[in-house]
Amino acid sequence: MGVQSFLKTSGFKYLKNLIIGVGASVVLLGALFKLESWEGASEMLILGLSVEAFIFLFLGLIGPEKDYYWEKLYPGLDNYNSRIAPLTSGEAGADAHPLDGEVVERQLGSMVTELQSMSKSLGALKALQEVDFAGAKDQIKAMGGFYKNMTDAMANLSDSLEDTKAYKEQLTALNKNLGSLNSVYGNMLTAMANIGK
Repeated sequence: MGVQSFLKTSGFKYLKNLIIGVGASVVLLGALFKLESWEGASEMLILGLSVEAFIFLFLGLIGPEKDYYWEKLYPGLDNYNSRIAPLTSGEAGADAHPLDGEVVERQLGSMVTELQSMSKSLGALKALQEVDFAGAKDQIKAMGGFYKNMTDAMANLSDSLEDTKAYKEQLTALNKNLGSLNSVYGNMLTAMANIGK
């Protein structure tokens, strides 16, 4: 196994994270000892900074890792030592996962559809941004004035209804009085006619 293949193994990745984690804790302890002026503070700080220097040298020598996640689209790519057959058939071997072109096409199609939907949404937001709301304040003020006038008119109508009700009651009383007067007048006419006989 070569150096490059060893650097790609999951065991090396674990070892690298362990070295970085332990080294960072030693640096922090050295700083804590120095800040608190505890015995051995200088030695702890020297040890911590030396470990930190080693970690930076170590990370510089092994180089950065790529952050691609192609194994989700092409199963088997996350295993450095796997034998990958041509992309149309996936990983070679007994536990191979063949790559289905239709699945990939559906996934890409759904991504395109989602991007088109996002584009339409962004277009709608842009159209909303371009709407001129300059006259909206005046329109809201006019609506407020209309509402006040309508409220006043309804109050006046309510008062008018009360006046109309009182007028109707007076007319009813007047009709009763007129009925009584007609009856009295009719009786007077009858009495006068009887006097002349």
